[in-house]
Amino acid sequence: MKFRPLHDRVVIRRIEEVGKTSGGIIIPDTAKEKPMEGEIVAAGPGARNEAGVLVPLDVKTGDRILFGKWSGTEIKLDGEDLIVMKESDIMGIIDAPAVSKKKAA
Repeated sequence: MKFRPLHDRVVIRRIEEVGKTSGGIIIPDTAKEKPMEGEIVAAGPGARNEAGVLVPLDVKTGDRILFGKWSGTEIKLDGEDLIVMKESDIMGIIDAPAVSKKKAA
């Protein structure tokens, strides 16, 4: 099934965090918080301003973003948990990878 969001809405797939601390302690699923980082799967064409002109979105499909903990509406589409939210609920775009692994000396 294909899903195309309308106006200034985007569909987001959460990016799961690593279930282990830097010290090697494994965190069980019940103790984890939902990640606030995600990847945009689909984006609408944009919203119309007061003059009726279409204003395109600042984000695009494939962008890694940061959003609020309680933002959006959770949906299940083709067995996958996704979030639909307005562009205004997005805090920002992540340019670099969130986790950088250091090489052991």
